[in-house]
Amino acid sequence: MKTAAAALLVITLYILHQDVWFWRDARPLVLGALPIGLFYHAAYTVATSLVLVALVRLLWPLHLDAERRTDE
Repeated sequence: MKTAAAALLVITLYILHQDVWFWRDARPLVLGALPIGLFYHAAYTVATSLVLVALVRLLWPLHLDAERRTDE
C-alpha cells in the first residue's frame, strides 16, 4: 500500500510540474513583485522536497542501514 501511494504521489507531482496555466501570464504578482509562475515553481520545489523527505523516511530499505551498523 505504501508503494502504491508513493507512486501516486510522484505521478501527481509530475503532472503538476507541467505548468501550462501560468505560461503566458505574469500577473498577478505575489507579494507585490514575484510573478505568479515563478512563485508556483518555488512552491512546487518546496513541495517536491517535502515529498522526497517523506519517501525516504517511509520507503528506505532498512536492510541497507542494518549492514552498515554491523560493520561499525
